[in-house]
Amino acid sequence: MNPLLDEWLSYLTVERNLSENTVDAYSRDVQDFLRHFAAHTAASLELVKPSGLTAYFKKLMEQNISARSRGRKLSSIRMFYRYCVAEKRVESNPTENMENPAAAKYLPHILNTRQVESLLKQPDNATRDGARDATMLELLYSTGMRVSELVNVKTGDVNLGAGYLLTMGKGSKERIIPIGERAVEMVKNFIARTRPLFIKKTNPPELFLTRLGKPMTRQMFWRIIKKYALTAGIHQKISPHVLRHSFATHLLEHGADLRAVQMMLGHSSITTTQIYTHINRARLAEIHLKSHPRG
Repeated sequence: MNPLLDEWLSYLTVERNLSENTVDAYSRDVQDFLRHFAAHTAASLELVKPSGLTAYFKKLMEQNISARSRGRKLSSIRMFYRYCVAEKRVESNPTENMENPAAAKYLPHILNTRQVESLLKQPDNATRDGARDATMLELLYSTGMRVSELVNVKTGDVNLGAGYLLTMGKGSKERIIPIGERAVEMVKNFIARTRPLFIKKTNPPELFLTRLGKPMTRQMFWRIIKKYALTAGIHQKISPHVLRHSFATHLLEHGADLRAVQMMLGHSSITTTQIYTHINRARLAEIHLKSHPRG
């Protein structure tokens, strides 16, 4: 790996205290950029010009990389160069005058309440794996956590008596999320009856374990949710994040305060949360079109 990249990633981890997932994302973006320009040294970084960067991002666009992803990549590269300039490893930052790609407005994919109910009913609670999967799905929909937060929940992070859990979100920010009564009962039963069946030689602190007794991973849970969506007859795009979107949308549909939803989701800006109000308006317009006699 590029020594400068190593230094920067260490800086992000140690000095900026960014989460592992965030640092990994920055690393992937900058590594792709470095490979494209064969920039292995400070001297080769100096050779990258704004015109070359423009051509690079044009190539990404031709590869159907979304404007949102291109904007994130530009942000990562810009941060990397700013570090290199501050450390006097390079003299100039070729990204400074580049404009961010205009991100297309989009509405997140969600499930309606009937689809969510069907999905949550799919795991077989009579089996060890099914009871674990059912608990994970219920907890995910009950809290709106990110999948990375779900798989990293420790047994000690859950306060079942008070009905909340503590999680570490983006930027290593702690937040407390309330848990619904149904999810509280399922987690309580899982800890008492099912989780011990997953424990092998050691007992990891993570709440949810695999058949090998190791902590559940994001990739494994992604496969789990896709499997149950298929058996539930849900053929639209599905991922753990779709349940997070559905959680927020359904709360707002039932009168929840936008600020409260922002806190539960762990959004640093309410602007991010406001996308769910657009979903509500879009769905209302659709209902009006289908139902109004003069629609």
